[in-house]
Amino acid sequence: MSAVHRPRRVERLVRGQATQDGAGVRLTRVLTHDLQQRLDPFLMLDAFGSDSADDYIAGFPDHPHRGFETVTYMLQGRMRHRDSRGNEGLLQNGDVQWMTAGRGLIHSEMPEQEEGVMEGFQLWLNLPSHLKLCEPRYQDIPNTALPKVQPSAGVEVTVIAGAVEDKAGPIQSEHTQPAFWDVRFTADGTFEHPIAEGHHAFVYVYRGSVTVLSDAGAQEVPRERMGLLDNAGDGLRLSAKAGAQAIVLAGKPLHEPIAQYGPFVMNTREQLMQAVEDFRAGRMG
Repeated sequence: MSAVHRPRRVERLVRGQATQDGAGVRLTRVLTHDLQQRLDPFLMLDAFGSDSADDYIAGFPDHPHRGFETVTYMLQGRMRHRDSRGNEGLLQNGDVQWMTAGRGLIHSEMPEQEEGVMEGFQLWLNLPSHLKLCEPRYQDIPNTALPKVQPSAGVEVTVIAGAVEDKAGPIQSEHTQPAFWDVRFTADGTFEHPIAEGHHAFVYVYRGSVTVLSDAGAQEVPRERMGLLDNAGDGLRLSAKAGAQAIVLAGKPLHEPIAQYGPFVMNTREQLMQAVEDFRAGRMG
């Protein structure tokens, strides 16, 4: 692994917005609409976590998508996926679901538990304009298929997308080149890794706190905050105490117009109008 010589600094800390989605699931929208251009190719990141069934039991009944991909990472809980293409899968502790909506499909995500903790993340990853109407795809990725790497003392990384220590995660895209790492500090330690020049990147902390180290100094990122990283620099350097956990995301921007209307993300208003028409006409399944 290449050394990091100019670690990126935190450009700003972002507090997510508490909201409800689906049929009333309570969650935190970490990456909101106003950050889509700044964090291109990432469109949205939701964090959900509760031990109260009232916060998640209603789930996400049938709803459409077009024009992007979703990556769902289930830390704890059981969630059933079904879609109009006939795909079905059960997300359990540590599993990942990768769905390319492409030209469109209808799916549901419903909890298969009535008590206990439901915790995880859903990421929306944009598609380039020439792939927005591609054939939909769906893949269940069990936790056992996710590489686990120990790049330094006291640090364990689960690789969902991209690569760490030459261990590649199962989610790969030549167009957006996403990295999605779950970094866990099992003891006080430091994690560093290159990030390609021009790629947008951020850190979201969900256990403890993490410090981003750079030539500009040390910036703490507390629990339930995003540290949006400056674009200058060749990588990331984190330090934390035992028990801290954070996800790190980075990707190559598409530099294309983003037009969104609810569950449809295209490049123009006209394409959005066509998506709505196709959905109402039953052409998404």
